[in-house]
Amino acid sequence: MMFIGNLNYVLVAVVGALRVASGSLSLGDVQAFIQYSRQFTQPITQVASMANLMQSGVASAERVFALLDAQEQDPDPVEPVRLEKTHGRVAFEHVSFRYDPETPLIDDLSLRVEPGSTVAIVGPTGAGKTTLVNLLMRFYEITGGRITLDGVDIATMTREDLRAKTGMVLQDAWLFGGTIAENIAYGCASATRDEIVAAAKATHVDRFVRTLPDGYDTVIDEEGETVSAGEKQLITVARAFLASPAILILDEATSSVDTRTEVLIQRAMNSLRQGRTSFVIAHRLSTIRDADLILVMESGTIVEQGSHAELLDAHGAYARLYAAQFAQAAVEVE
Repeated sequence: MMFIGNLNYVLVAVVGALRVASGSLSLGDVQAFIQYSRQFTQPITQVASMANLMQSGVASAERVFALLDAQEQDPDPVEPVRLEKTHGRVAFEHVSFRYDPETPLIDDLSLRVEPGSTVAIVGPTGAGKTTLVNLLMRFYEITGGRITLDGVDIATMTREDLRAKTGMVLQDAWLFGGTIAENIAYGCASATRDEIVAAAKATHVDRFVRTLPDGYDTVIDEEGETVSAGEKQLITVARAFLASPAILILDEATSSVDTRTEVLIQRAMNSLRQGRTSFVIAHRLSTIRDADLILVMESGTIVEQGSHAELLDAHGAYARLYAAQFAQAAVEVE
């Protein structure tokens, strides 16, 4: 509408100037015509602007009401069970889950993970890999069966207690505004500087921090623009290492870095996994060859499980995924 108003002004000025030059119109008439046209287009422009604001308001209101209508989180039990010492034995017993009541995602899934073992979860997009660890963290509540930690149903524990025993390293590295030392100590506020440095050395963070002008006191912003993507990922691994959780979840932590940095992150995660029950979600199968157990998921169901060598010998879904990545096999997409 502003463009139309300005275009109208130009047309009136040009035509009026020609009429004034030819003597058929006075300069005052042209000025009055311009003023009247401005007064006419101004309220129309305001109405158009109000319509735009109303559309934005309606879109915002839909989001607000969607939040208000969302299902409330189930409260923690009144008398929760607390584990004095966590060994890391995890069991899924006939677990069922669905986001949509009409569309089952995970149905009758059973799994037992021994303390200190590494479980790798692979499969196509939408197979339910991340959903599995979300259920373990109680970000969603299961619709059937139960999940136990050291024989205790996690539904009888508080979410805070359960999540305090779990460390996560995600694909998107999250940092906050502060020093590198503060970012590493985020999961363990009582950590000393010596403990922070020891965690950094164990996860290969120390090697690049020493090159920074202020070392561990280097201030980074929330976007982490002063460090690279791989260095941000290493800092999150060091954070999990310092927190020393009983259960570790690695969700595609090396997918957005180069090969050299991937090797460093992989070494750091190997140090982090020592003595801990680990769940590794990976698309790069090269990162999970040494896993104690590999689960292959399709449509919320575990279709294969075993070691790397056993699954290759089975010539099933895992072998096809492996061939697609390393043998460049032709895959027919239906």
